[in-house]
Amino acid sequence: MLLGSIQPHPRPPPPELERAQWLLTPYGPLDHYLQVKAELLFHQRIDYDDGAIVEMVIWRVPRPVPPSRHGLKYSLFYARPGVRQVGYDNERGKGDHRHFLGSETAYRFMTPERLMADFWADVRAVRSSK
Repeated sequence: MLLGSIQPHPRPPPPELERAQWLLTPYGPLDHYLQVKAELLFHQRIDYDDGAIVEMVIWRVPRPVPPSRHGLKYSLFYARPGVRQVGYDNERGKGDHRHFLGSETAYRFMTPERLMADFWADVRAVRSSK
């Protein structure tokens, strides 16, 4: 699936994400006045029996989140109680990056499919090493 073929999320976002939507689009007073919003494309949470969780959220944004050059805002997260072990996100000022077992490194975003594959490969590696 190519970036342009990502379809909007079929359900409206939960209230906490709806309220947080404006936080993902801090593009200045003019855009806020015009009500430019991010569009939720994907949201999933998985709770494991051992207390670990995965939460994945991907938004389409009207403009790239600098210094990223693509039109997505994302946060992919895997943690055990109290400890983030794997994370992929793009943050204003930092761009695309990866958190893995306590270290943070730059991440080269290619496609949403590659992002998910890389994330799940890290999750599998961490879960199999417990």
